[in-house]
Amino acid sequence: MRGDEKQQSLLKDIRVIVFILAILGSIIFIHPWYTSNDGFTTNLNYGLDLEGGSWLQLKLQGAVAQLDADSGLLVKEIVNINLAEDVTITSVNEGANDVTVTFTSPSLLTNNQIDQLGVGQSTITRSNNLTQVELHSSKETLISTYIEDKLKTEVVPTLVSDGVEYEIRTAITQEELQTMMEKVGGSIVTDINGNPVYKEGVTTETRDLTKKILSDKLNSLGLKDIPVKTVGDDYILIDFAGIDLATAKNIAEKPGKFEIRIITQGNESKHVLYGDEIQSVGIVGYHEDAGQWYVPFTLDDAGAQALQQIAIETGATKDPMSHNLVMYLDENQVYSAPLSSSAASKLEQAPIYSWQASTGTDEDGKTTAEELQIHLRAGALPVNVELMGSGHVDASLGQQFKKEAVIAGLIALLAVAFVVFRKYNKPAILVPMVSTSISEVIMILGFAAAIGWQLDLASIAGIIAAIGTGIDHLVIITDEVLYEGKLPPRKVYLSRITKAFGIIFAAAATTIIAMSPLVVMGFGSLKGFAITTIVGVLIGILIARPVYGKVIHEVLAAGAETEAE
Repeated sequence: MRGDEKQQSLLKDIRVIVFILAILGSIIFIHPWYTSNDGFTTNLNYGLDLEGGSWLQLKLQGAVAQLDADSGLLVKEIVNINLAEDVTITSVNEGANDVTVTFTSPSLLTNNQIDQLGVGQSTITRSNNLTQVELHSSKETLISTYIEDKLKTEVVPTLVSDGVEYEIRTAITQEELQTMMEKVGGSIVTDINGNPVYKEGVTTETRDLTKKILSDKLNSLGLKDIPVKTVGDDYILIDFAGIDLATAKNIAEKPGKFEIRIITQGNESKHVLYGDEIQSVGIVGYHEDAGQWYVPFTLDDAGAQALQQIAIETGATKDPMSHNLVMYLDENQVYSAPLSSSAASKLEQAPIYSWQASTGTDEDGKTTAEELQIHLRAGALPVNVELMGSGHVDASLGQQFKKEAVIAGLIALLAVAFVVFRKYNKPAILVPMVSTSISEVIMILGFAAAIGWQLDLASIAGIIAAIGTGIDHLVIITDEVLYEGKLPPRKVYLSRITKAFGIIFAAAATTIIAMSPLVVMGFGSLKGFAITTIVGVLIGILIARPVYGKVIHEVLAAGAETEAE
Protein backbone atom coordinates (compact mmCIF):
# COMPACT_ATOMS: atom_id res chain seq x y z
CA MET A 1 0.00 0.00 0.00
CA ARG A 2 2.83 2.36 0.83
CA GLY A 3 4.47 1.78 -2.60
CA ASP A 4 1.18 2.45 -4.40
CA GLU A 5 0.80 5.75 -2.58
CA LYS A 6 4.32 6.83 -3.57
CA GLN A 7 3.71 5.92 -7.20
CA GLN A 8 0.44 7.83 -7.15
CA SER A 9 2.07 10.89 -5.59
CA LEU A 10 4.75 10.89 -8.28
CA LEU A 11 2.18 10.83 -11.07
CA LYS A 12 0.30 13.71 -9.44
CA ASP A 13 3.40 15.89 -9.18
CA ILE A 14 3.20 18.78 -11.69
CA ARG A 15 6.89 18.39 -12.55
CA VAL A 16 6.40 14.74 -13.47
CA ILE A 17 3.28 15.55 -15.50
CA VAL A 18 5.15 18.21 -17.51
CA PHE A 19 8.04 15.77 -18.01
CA ILE A 20 5.73 13.02 -19.32
CA LEU A 21 3.90 15.44 -21.63
CA ALA A 22 7.24 16.73 -22.98
CA ILE A 23 8.41 13.18 -23.71
CA LEU A 24 5.13 12.24 -25.42
CA GLY A 25 5.10 15.47 -27.42
CA SER A 26 8.71 14.92 -28.51
CA ILE A 27 7.93 11.39 -29.69
CA ILE A 28 4.94 12.69 -31.66
CA PHE A 29 7.08 15.36 -33.34
CA ILE A 30 9.90 12.90 -34.07
CA HIS A 31 7.32 10.36 -35.31
CA PRO A 32 9.51 7.25 -35.52
CA TRP A 33 8.08 4.81 -38.05
CA TYR A 34 9.02 1.71 -39.97
CA THR A 35 7.87 0.57 -43.41
CA SER A 36 9.05 -2.25 -45.60
CA ASN A 37 9.86 0.19 -48.42
CA ASP A 38 11.60 3.00 -46.56
CA GLY A 39 12.77 1.15 -43.46
CA PHE A 40 13.06 3.18 -40.23
CA THR A 41 12.07 6.82 -40.75
CA THR A 42 11.47 9.92 -38.60
CA ASN A 43 10.47 13.56 -39.03
CA LEU A 44 14.00 14.66 -38.15
CA ASN A 45 15.79 16.80 -40.73
CA TYR A 46 19.46 16.09 -41.34
CA GLY A 47 22.06 18.50 -42.63
CA LEU A 48 24.43 18.15 -45.51
CA ASP A 49 27.08 16.14 -43.65
CA LEU A 50 24.52 13.57 -42.41
CA GLU A 51 22.18 13.42 -45.42
CA GLY A 52 24.54 14.07 -48.32
CA GLY A 53 23.85 16.71 -50.97
CA SER A 54 25.43 19.89 -52.32
CA TRP A 55 26.68 23.25 -51.10
CA LEU A 56 27.20 26.61 -52.78
CA GLN A 57 29.35 29.56 -51.74
CA LEU A 58 28.24 32.88 -53.24
CA LYS A 59 30.06 36.21 -53.18
CA LEU A 60 27.92 39.35 -53.26
CA GLN A 61 29.29 41.79 -55.82
CA GLY A 62 29.12 45.49 -55.17
CA ALA A 63 30.85 48.62 -53.94
CA VAL A 64 30.07 51.34 -51.41
CA ALA A 65 31.50 54.83 -51.96
CA GLN A 66 30.93 58.53 -51.40
CA LEU A 67 30.79 60.42 -54.70
CA ASP A 68 30.52 63.93 -56.09
CA ALA A 69 29.93 65.27 -59.60
CA ASP A 70 28.80 68.29 -61.62
CA SER A 71 24.99 68.45 -61.75
CA GLY A 72 24.87 69.89 -65.24
CA LEU A 73 27.19 67.26 -66.70
CA LEU A 74 25.19 64.56 -64.91
CA VAL A 75 21.95 65.69 -66.55
CA LYS A 76 23.67 66.02 -69.94
CA GLU A 77 25.02 62.48 -69.72
CA ILE A 78 21.73 60.97 -68.43
CA VAL A 79 19.77 62.51 -71.32
CA ASN A 80 22.41 61.37 -73.82
CA ILE A 81 22.35 57.77 -72.51
CA ASN A 82 18.56 57.44 -72.47
CA LEU A 83 17.36 59.69 -75.31
CA ALA A 84 20.48 59.88 -77.49
CA GLU A 85 20.17 63.68 -77.35
CA ASP A 86 23.17 65.99 -76.97
CA VAL A 87 21.61 68.83 -74.97
CA THR A 88 23.05 72.21 -73.98
CA ILE A 89 23.13 73.12 -70.30
CA THR A 90 22.09 76.75 -69.85
CA SER A 91 21.95 77.07 -66.07
CA VAL A 92 22.49 75.10 -62.86
CA ASN A 93 21.13 76.21 -59.51
CA GLU A 94 22.16 74.03 -56.57
CA GLY A 95 20.26 74.51 -53.31
CA ALA A 96 20.70 72.85 -49.94
CA ASN A 97 18.40 69.93 -50.78
CA ASP A 98 17.58 70.27 -54.46
CA VAL A 99 19.09 71.07 -57.83
CA THR A 100 17.49 72.91 -60.75
CA VAL A 101 19.08 72.30 -64.14
CA THR A 102 17.90 74.05 -67.30
CA PHE A 103 18.90 72.73 -70.71
CA THR A 104 17.88 73.15 -74.34
CA SER A 105 17.67 70.86 -77.33
CA PRO A 106 16.79 71.38 -81.01
CA SER A 107 14.72 68.16 -80.83
CA LEU A 108 11.08 68.05 -79.73
CA LEU A 109 11.19 66.60 -76.22
CA THR A 110 7.99 65.53 -74.47
CA ASN A 111 6.97 65.24 -70.83
CA ASN A 112 6.74 61.48 -71.32
CA GLN A 113 10.39 61.28 -72.42
CA ILE A 114 11.65 63.38 -69.51
CA ASP A 115 9.53 61.43 -67.01
CA GLN A 116 11.16 58.21 -68.25
CA LEU A 117 14.52 59.54 -67.07
CA GLY A 118 13.23 59.12 -63.51
CA VAL A 119 15.17 62.06 -62.09
CA GLY A 120 12.48 64.50 -60.96
CA GLN A 121 9.83 67.04 -62.03
CA SER A 122 10.19 69.04 -65.22
CA THR A 123 8.69 72.01 -67.06
CA ILE A 124 8.98 72.05 -70.87
CA THR A 125 8.60 75.03 -73.20
CA ARG A 126 9.14 75.32 -76.97
CA SER A 127 10.25 78.48 -78.78
CA ASN A 128 12.49 79.44 -81.71
CA ASN A 129 12.82 75.76 -82.70
CA LEU A 130 14.36 75.00 -79.31
CA THR A 131 12.95 72.87 -76.49
CA GLN A 132 13.78 74.24 -73.07
CA VAL A 133 13.51 71.90 -70.07
CA GLU A 134 13.68 73.04 -66.46
CA LEU A 135 14.42 69.98 -64.37
CA HIS A 136 14.03 69.86 -60.56
CA SER A 137 15.97 67.06 -58.94
CA SER A 138 18.66 66.38 -56.30
CA LYS A 139 22.37 65.63 -56.47
CA GLU A 140 21.80 62.19 -54.93
CA THR A 141 19.16 61.28 -57.52
CA LEU A 142 21.29 62.48 -60.42
CA ILE A 143 24.40 60.57 -59.30
CA SER A 144 22.38 57.41 -58.61
CA THR A 145 20.59 57.59 -61.97
CA TYR A 146 23.81 58.23 -63.87
CA ILE A 147 25.51 55.17 -62.38
CA GLU A 148 22.39 53.04 -62.83
CA ASP A 149 22.15 53.99 -66.50
CA LYS A 150 25.85 53.42 -67.14
CA LEU A 151 26.14 50.08 -65.32
CA LYS A 152 22.54 48.82 -65.74
CA THR A 153 22.34 48.09 -62.04
CA GLU A 154 20.68 49.39 -58.89
CA VAL A 155 22.24 52.16 -56.80
CA VAL A 156 21.04 52.93 -53.27
CA PRO A 157 22.04 56.31 -51.76
CA THR A 158 22.11 56.51 -47.96
CA LEU A 159 22.58 59.61 -45.82
CA VAL A 160 25.52 59.14 -43.42
CA SER A 161 27.10 61.45 -40.86
CA ASP A 162 29.67 62.91 -43.27
CA GLY A 163 27.72 62.93 -46.52
CA VAL A 164 25.92 60.52 -48.84
CA GLU A 165 27.05 56.93 -49.32
CA TYR A 166 26.20 55.18 -52.59
CA GLU A 167 25.86 51.42 -52.68
CA ILE A 168 26.48 50.17 -56.22
CA ARG A 169 24.99 46.71 -56.56
CA THR A 170 27.38 45.26 -59.10
CA ALA A 171 31.11 44.64 -59.29
CA ILE A 172 33.15 47.77 -60.05
CA THR A 173 36.71 48.57 -59.05
CA GLN A 174 37.83 51.82 -57.49
CA GLU A 175 39.71 52.76 -60.66
CA GLU A 176 36.72 52.06 -62.89
CA LEU A 177 34.42 54.10 -60.65
CA GLN A 178 36.86 57.02 -60.53
CA THR A 179 37.13 57.05 -64.35
CA MET A 180 33.35 56.98 -64.70
CA MET A 181 32.87 59.89 -62.28
CA GLU A 182 35.57 61.99 -63.98
CA LYS A 183 33.46 61.92 -67.15
CA VAL A 184 30.83 64.03 -65.33
CA GLY A 185 33.30 66.32 -63.58
CA GLY A 186 33.32 64.31 -60.37
CA SER A 187 35.34 61.86 -58.34
CA ILE A 188 35.30 59.57 -55.32
CA VAL A 189 35.20 61.71 -52.17
CA THR A 190 38.25 61.47 -49.92
CA ASP A 191 38.32 61.40 -46.11
CA ILE A 192 40.30 63.72 -43.81
CA ASN A 193 43.43 61.64 -44.47
CA GLY A 194 43.08 61.97 -48.24
CA ASN A 195 41.99 58.34 -48.78
CA PRO A 196 39.11 57.64 -51.19
CA VAL A 197 35.90 56.62 -49.37
CA TYR A 198 35.45 53.35 -51.25
CA LYS A 199 34.82 49.78 -50.08
CA GLU A 200 34.37 46.67 -52.14
CA GLY A 201 31.27 44.71 -51.12
CA VAL A 202 27.74 45.54 -50.00
CA THR A 203 26.07 46.89 -46.89
CA THR A 204 24.86 44.67 -44.06
CA GLU A 205 21.25 45.51 -44.98
CA THR A 206 21.76 44.34 -48.57
CA ARG A 207 23.47 41.15 -47.39
CA ASP A 208 20.55 40.39 -45.07
CA LEU A 209 18.02 41.21 -47.82
CA THR A 210 19.80 38.83 -50.20
CA LYS A 211 19.74 36.11 -47.56
CA LYS A 212 16.03 36.72 -46.92
CA ILE A 213 15.17 36.53 -50.62
CA LEU A 214 17.11 33.28 -51.01
CA SER A 215 15.45 31.78 -47.94
CA ASP A 216 11.96 32.80 -49.07
CA LYS A 217 12.57 31.55 -52.59
CA LEU A 218 13.77 28.15 -51.38
CA ASN A 219 10.80 27.88 -49.01
CA SER A 220 8.34 28.86 -51.72
CA LEU A 221 9.69 26.01 -53.85
CA GLY A 222 8.91 23.58 -51.05
CA LEU A 223 12.54 23.19 -50.02
CA LYS A 224 12.00 23.74 -46.30
CA ASP A 225 14.85 24.14 -43.89
CA ILE A 226 17.57 24.84 -46.43
CA PRO A 227 20.05 26.79 -44.27
CA VAL A 228 21.26 30.05 -45.81
CA LYS A 229 24.21 31.38 -43.81
CA THR A 230 26.04 34.68 -44.09
CA VAL A 231 29.79 35.01 -43.59
CA GLY A 232 30.93 38.60 -43.18
CA ASP A 233 29.22 41.16 -45.44
CA ASP A 234 30.18 39.57 -48.74
CA TYR A 235 29.58 35.81 -48.63
CA ILE A 236 26.55 33.51 -48.41
CA LEU A 237 26.71 29.75 -47.88
CA ILE A 238 23.81 27.45 -48.82
CA ASP A 239 23.56 23.75 -47.93
CA PHE A 240 21.21 21.67 -50.10
CA ALA A 241 20.84 18.42 -48.17
CA GLY A 242 19.76 15.55 -50.41
CA ILE A 243 20.03 17.62 -53.64
CA ASP A 244 22.58 17.10 -56.40
CA LEU A 245 24.91 19.92 -57.44
CA ALA A 246 23.30 20.68 -60.83
CA THR A 247 19.84 20.99 -59.28
CA ALA A 248 21.21 23.15 -56.46
CA LYS A 249 22.74 25.63 -58.93
CA ASN A 250 19.50 25.76 -60.92
CA ILE A 251 17.42 26.42 -57.80
CA ALA A 252 19.68 29.22 -56.57
CA GLU A 253 19.67 30.98 -59.95
CA LYS A 254 15.99 30.51 -60.89
CA PRO A 255 13.77 33.55 -60.19
CA GLY A 256 10.18 33.29 -59.09
CA LYS A 257 7.20 34.15 -61.33
CA PHE A 258 5.84 37.59 -60.42
CA GLU A 259 2.66 38.92 -62.02
CA ILE A 260 0.43 41.98 -61.65
CA ARG A 261 -3.26 41.61 -62.55
CA ILE A 262 -6.18 44.03 -62.34
CA ILE A 263 -9.66 43.13 -61.10
CA THR A 264 -12.28 43.49 -63.84
CA GLN A 265 -15.47 42.44 -62.03
CA GLY A 266 -16.18 40.18 -59.08
CA ASN A 267 -13.28 37.74 -58.72
CA GLU A 268 -12.33 38.03 -62.39
CA SER A 269 -8.99 39.64 -63.24
CA LYS A 270 -6.88 40.50 -66.27
CA HIS A 271 -3.13 40.13 -66.76
CA VAL A 272 -1.17 43.40 -66.76
CA LEU A 273 2.53 42.59 -66.63
CA TYR A 274 5.16 40.13 -65.40
CA GLY A 275 8.12 40.74 -63.11
CA ASP A 276 10.60 41.24 -65.94
CA GLU A 277 8.83 44.53 -66.75
CA ILE A 278 9.63 45.90 -63.28
CA GLN A 279 12.79 47.90 -63.88
CA SER A 280 13.84 48.53 -60.28
CA VAL A 281 12.59 48.24 -56.70
CA GLY A 282 13.54 50.86 -54.11
CA ILE A 283 13.97 50.64 -50.39
CA VAL A 284 11.00 50.73 -48.00
CA GLY A 285 9.98 54.30 -47.10
CA TYR A 286 7.53 56.14 -44.85
CA HIS A 287 5.31 59.10 -45.80
CA GLU A 288 5.20 61.43 -42.81
CA ASP A 289 2.18 63.34 -44.14
CA ALA A 290 0.04 60.32 -44.95
CA GLY A 291 1.51 58.15 -42.20
CA GLN A 292 1.94 55.28 -44.65
CA TRP A 293 4.69 52.74 -45.25
CA TYR A 294 5.35 52.13 -48.94
CA VAL A 295 7.57 50.34 -51.45
CA PRO A 296 8.67 52.32 -54.54
CA PHE A 297 9.17 50.53 -57.84
CA THR A 298 9.68 51.56 -61.44
CA LEU A 299 8.22 49.99 -64.59
CA ASP A 300 9.92 49.89 -67.97
CA ASP A 301 8.27 51.42 -71.01
CA ALA A 302 6.36 48.27 -71.99
CA GLY A 303 5.11 47.70 -68.45
CA ALA A 304 4.01 51.32 -67.92
CA GLN A 305 2.11 51.42 -71.22
CA ALA A 306 0.47 48.03 -70.55
CA LEU A 307 -0.72 49.20 -67.13
CA GLN A 308 -2.13 52.44 -68.56
CA GLN A 309 -3.92 50.67 -71.42
CA ILE A 310 -5.53 47.98 -69.25
CA ALA A 311 -6.46 50.44 -66.48
CA ILE A 312 -8.37 52.50 -69.08
CA GLU A 313 -9.94 49.42 -70.72
CA THR A 314 -11.20 47.97 -67.43
CA GLY A 315 -12.51 51.31 -66.14
CA ALA A 316 -10.01 51.45 -63.25
CA THR A 317 -9.16 55.07 -64.07
CA LYS A 318 -12.85 56.03 -63.71
CA ASP A 319 -13.68 53.84 -60.71
CA PRO A 320 -10.38 52.83 -59.03
CA MET A 321 -12.00 51.51 -55.85
CA SER A 322 -13.69 48.71 -57.81
CA HIS A 323 -10.59 47.59 -59.67
CA ASN A 324 -7.77 46.55 -57.37
CA LEU A 325 -4.26 45.93 -58.61
CA VAL A 326 -3.35 42.43 -57.39
CA MET A 327 0.20 41.07 -57.23
CA TYR A 328 1.08 37.38 -57.33
CA LEU A 329 4.33 35.53 -56.68
CA ASP A 330 4.30 31.95 -57.95
CA GLU A 331 0.47 32.22 -58.13
CA ASN A 332 0.18 33.22 -54.45
CA GLN A 333 -1.40 36.63 -53.80
CA VAL A 334 1.02 38.94 -52.01
CA TYR A 335 -0.68 42.37 -52.40
CA SER A 336 -3.99 43.89 -53.37
CA ALA A 337 -5.03 47.56 -53.34
CA PRO A 338 -6.92 50.02 -55.57
CA LEU A 339 -5.27 52.79 -57.53
CA SER A 340 -5.04 56.14 -55.78
CA SER A 341 -7.31 58.83 -57.21
CA SER A 342 -4.30 60.88 -58.35
CA ALA A 343 -2.72 57.90 -60.13
CA ALA A 344 -6.04 57.09 -61.83
CA SER A 345 -6.28 60.68 -63.13
CA LYS A 346 -2.70 60.68 -64.41
CA LEU A 347 -3.20 57.35 -66.21
CA GLU A 348 -5.97 58.96 -68.24
CA GLN A 349 -3.33 61.24 -69.74
CA ALA A 350 -0.06 59.25 -69.87
CA PRO A 351 1.73 56.13 -68.59
CA ILE A 352 3.18 56.22 -65.07
CA TYR A 353 6.64 54.78 -64.64
CA SER A 354 7.32 55.35 -60.93
CA TRP A 355 4.90 53.72 -58.49
CA GLN A 356 4.52 53.36 -54.75
CA ALA A 357 2.67 50.45 -53.15
CA SER A 358 1.30 51.61 -49.77
CA THR A 359 0.96 48.91 -47.11
CA GLY A 360 -0.29 50.49 -43.87
CA THR A 361 0.49 52.79 -40.99
CA ASP A 362 1.76 50.63 -38.12
CA GLU A 363 4.50 48.05 -37.57
CA ASP A 364 2.44 45.49 -39.50
CA GLY A 365 2.45 47.90 -42.42
CA LYS A 366 6.23 48.15 -42.22
CA THR A 367 6.58 44.37 -42.11
CA THR A 368 4.23 44.02 -45.09
CA ALA A 369 6.25 46.61 -47.00
CA GLU A 370 9.49 44.74 -46.34
CA GLU A 371 7.93 41.48 -47.51
CA LEU A 372 6.43 43.13 -50.59
CA GLN A 373 9.84 44.57 -51.47
CA ILE A 374 11.14 41.00 -51.64
CA HIS A 375 8.14 39.79 -53.65
CA LEU A 376 8.47 42.63 -56.17
CA ARG A 377 11.94 41.40 -56.93
CA ALA A 378 10.30 38.12 -57.95
CA GLY A 379 13.07 36.11 -56.36
CA ALA A 380 15.76 38.06 -58.20
CA LEU A 381 18.63 38.99 -55.91
CA PRO A 382 19.32 42.68 -55.21
CA VAL A 383 22.99 42.28 -56.15
CA ASN A 384 24.94 40.25 -58.64
CA VAL A 385 26.51 37.15 -57.13
CA GLU A 386 29.57 35.20 -58.12
CA LEU A 387 29.78 31.48 -57.49
CA MET A 388 33.02 31.18 -55.53
CA GLY A 389 32.79 27.52 -54.65
CA SER A 390 30.57 24.46 -54.73
CA GLY A 391 30.74 20.85 -53.72
CA HIS A 392 28.89 17.61 -53.22
CA VAL A 393 28.75 15.19 -50.29
CA ASP A 394 27.88 11.64 -51.33
CA ALA A 395 24.71 10.26 -49.74
CA SER A 396 26.48 7.07 -48.66
CA LEU A 397 29.11 9.15 -46.88
CA GLY A 398 26.34 11.08 -45.14
CA GLN A 399 24.75 7.81 -44.00
CA GLN A 400 28.11 6.70 -42.64
CA PHE A 401 28.45 9.94 -40.67
CA LYS A 402 24.93 9.45 -39.30
CA LYS A 403 25.69 5.94 -38.07
CA GLU A 404 29.00 7.00 -36.57
CA ALA A 405 27.32 9.91 -34.80
CA VAL A 406 24.74 7.55 -33.26
CA ILE A 407 27.50 5.14 -32.23
CA ALA A 408 29.48 7.99 -30.68
CA GLY A 409 26.42 9.05 -28.69
CA LEU A 410 25.78 5.52 -27.44
CA ILE A 411 29.43 5.06 -26.46
CA ALA A 412 29.32 8.36 -24.56
CA LEU A 413 26.15 7.26 -22.75
CA LEU A 414 27.59 3.83 -21.87
CA ALA A 415 30.84 5.37 -20.67
CA VAL A 416 28.90 7.75 -18.45
CA ALA A 417 26.78 4.88 -17.12
CA PHE A 418 29.90 2.87 -16.28
CA VAL A 419 31.49 5.77 -14.38
CA VAL A 420 28.28 6.45 -12.48
CA PHE A 421 27.90 2.79 -11.52
CA ARG A 422 31.51 2.66 -10.33
CA LYS A 423 30.96 5.78 -8.25
CA TYR A 424 27.72 4.79 -6.50
CA ASN A 425 27.60 1.02 -7.07
CA LYS A 426 23.80 1.22 -6.86
CA PRO A 427 21.55 0.22 -9.81
CA ALA A 428 18.76 2.17 -8.11
CA ILE A 429 20.71 5.38 -8.80
CA LEU A 430 22.11 4.35 -12.19
CA VAL A 431 18.75 3.60 -13.85
CA PRO A 432 17.07 6.99 -13.09
CA MET A 433 20.25 8.85 -14.02
CA VAL A 434 20.70 7.13 -17.39
CA SER A 435 16.96 7.30 -18.08
CA THR A 436 17.00 11.04 -17.42
CA SER A 437 19.88 11.50 -19.91
CA ILE A 438 18.05 9.49 -22.56
CA SER A 439 14.87 11.50 -21.97
CA GLU A 440 16.81 14.73 -22.47
CA VAL A 441 18.10 13.48 -25.82
CA ILE A 442 14.53 12.60 -26.86
CA MET A 443 13.29 16.07 -25.90
CA ILE A 444 16.16 17.79 -27.75
CA LEU A 445 15.38 15.77 -30.87
CA GLY A 446 11.67 16.50 -30.42
CA PHE A 447 12.42 20.23 -30.25
CA ALA A 448 14.55 19.97 -33.41
CA ALA A 449 11.75 18.13 -35.23
CA ALA A 450 9.13 20.65 -34.04
CA ILE A 451 10.98 23.71 -35.40
CA GLY A 452 12.43 21.92 -38.44
CA TRP A 453 16.02 22.36 -37.27
CA GLN A 454 18.56 20.55 -39.42
CA LEU A 455 20.80 18.22 -37.44
CA ASP A 456 24.41 18.17 -38.57
CA LEU A 457 27.59 16.84 -37.02
CA ALA A 458 27.97 20.00 -34.94
CA SER A 459 24.42 19.58 -33.60
CA ILE A 460 25.13 15.96 -32.68
CA ALA A 461 28.25 17.16 -30.87
CA GLY A 462 26.03 19.64 -29.02
CA ILE A 463 23.71 16.80 -27.94
CA ILE A 464 26.69 14.80 -26.66
CA ALA A 465 27.91 17.90 -24.80
CA ALA A 466 24.42 18.28 -23.31
CA ILE A 467 24.56 14.65 -22.10
CA GLY A 468 27.85 15.33 -20.37
CA THR A 469 26.61 18.56 -18.81
CA GLY A 470 23.41 16.83 -17.72
CA ILE A 471 25.25 13.99 -16.00
CA ASP A 472 27.37 16.55 -14.15
CA HIS A 473 24.20 18.14 -12.81
CA LEU A 474 22.65 14.80 -11.90
CA VAL A 475 25.79 13.84 -9.98
CA ILE A 476 25.61 17.15 -8.07
CA ILE A 477 21.96 16.44 -7.15
CA THR A 478 22.73 12.86 -6.10
CA ASP A 479 25.73 13.85 -3.99
CA GLU A 480 23.75 16.58 -2.26
CA VAL A 481 20.75 14.32 -1.65
CA LEU A 482 22.86 11.53 -0.16
CA TYR A 483 23.83 12.33 3.42
CA GLU A 484 26.54 10.03 4.76
CA GLY A 485 25.54 7.49 2.12
CA LYS A 486 21.81 7.55 2.89
CA LEU A 487 18.72 9.70 2.55
CA PRO A 488 18.83 12.54 5.13
CA PRO A 489 15.90 13.86 7.20
CA ARG A 490 13.41 15.95 5.20
CA LYS A 491 14.64 19.32 6.51
CA VAL A 492 18.25 18.48 5.66
CA TYR A 493 17.16 17.06 2.30
CA LEU A 494 15.34 20.26 1.32
CA SER A 495 18.34 22.38 2.32
CA ARG A 496 20.78 20.25 0.35
CA ILE A 497 18.56 19.94 -2.76
CA THR A 498 18.14 23.73 -2.76
CA LYS A 499 21.90 24.10 -2.63
CA ALA A 500 22.30 21.59 -5.48
CA PHE A 501 19.91 23.45 -7.75
CA GLY A 502 21.64 26.73 -6.92
CA ILE A 503 24.89 25.25 -8.22
CA ILE A 504 23.13 23.78 -11.28
CA PHE A 505 21.40 27.03 -12.28
CA ALA A 506 24.67 28.96 -11.93
CA ALA A 507 26.52 26.41 -14.08
CA ALA A 508 23.71 26.40 -16.68
CA ALA A 509 23.72 30.21 -16.87
CA THR A 510 27.48 30.17 -17.45
CA THR A 511 27.10 27.66 -20.29
CA ILE A 512 24.29 29.63 -21.94
CA ILE A 513 26.21 32.92 -21.70
CA ALA A 514 29.32 31.27 -23.17
CA MET A 515 27.36 29.82 -26.11
CA SER A 516 25.23 32.91 -26.86
CA PRO A 517 27.86 34.77 -28.96
CA LEU A 518 28.05 31.80 -31.33
CA VAL A 519 24.28 31.98 -31.83
CA VAL A 520 24.22 35.74 -32.40
CA MET A 521 27.26 35.92 -34.69
CA GLY A 522 26.31 32.73 -36.53
CA PHE A 523 29.69 31.18 -37.29
CA GLY A 524 28.44 28.50 -39.69
CA SER A 525 27.97 25.05 -38.17
CA LEU A 526 29.15 26.31 -34.77
CA LYS A 527 25.75 28.02 -34.52
CA GLY A 528 24.10 24.58 -34.61
CA PHE A 529 26.42 23.37 -31.87
CA ALA A 530 25.63 26.38 -29.69
CA ILE A 531 21.86 26.21 -30.20
CA THR A 532 21.71 22.47 -29.49
CA THR A 533 23.81 22.87 -26.35
CA ILE A 534 21.68 25.77 -25.06
CA VAL A 535 18.43 23.93 -25.80
CA GLY A 536 19.79 20.83 -24.06
CA VAL A 537 20.77 22.81 -20.97
CA LEU A 538 17.38 24.58 -20.80
CA ILE A 539 15.45 21.34 -21.20
CA GLY A 540 17.59 19.82 -18.48
CA ILE A 541 17.27 22.52 -15.84
CA LEU A 542 13.60 23.34 -16.53
CA ILE A 543 12.14 19.86 -17.10
CA ALA A 544 14.49 16.91 -16.48
CA ARG A 545 16.53 17.92 -13.41
CA PRO A 546 13.54 18.77 -11.15
CA VAL A 547 11.94 15.41 -12.00
CA TYR A 548 15.20 13.57 -11.30
CA GLY A 549 15.43 15.29 -7.91
CA LYS A 550 11.91 14.07 -7.09
CA VAL A 551 12.47 10.54 -8.45
CA ILE A 552 15.85 10.00 -6.76
CA HIS A 553 14.32 11.03 -3.43
CA GLU A 554 11.53 8.47 -3.83
CA VAL A 555 13.98 5.76 -4.94
CA LEU A 556 16.31 6.36 -2.01
CA ALA A 557 13.35 6.52 0.39
CA ALA A 558 12.06 3.20 -0.92
CA GLY A 559 15.54 1.72 -0.54
CA ALA A 560 15.77 2.98 3.04
CA GLU A 561 12.41 1.37 3.89
CA THR A 562 13.50 -1.92 2.37
CA GLU A 563 16.72 -1.93 4.37
CA ALA A 564 14.77 -1.12 7.55
CA GLU A 565 12.47 -4.08 6.97
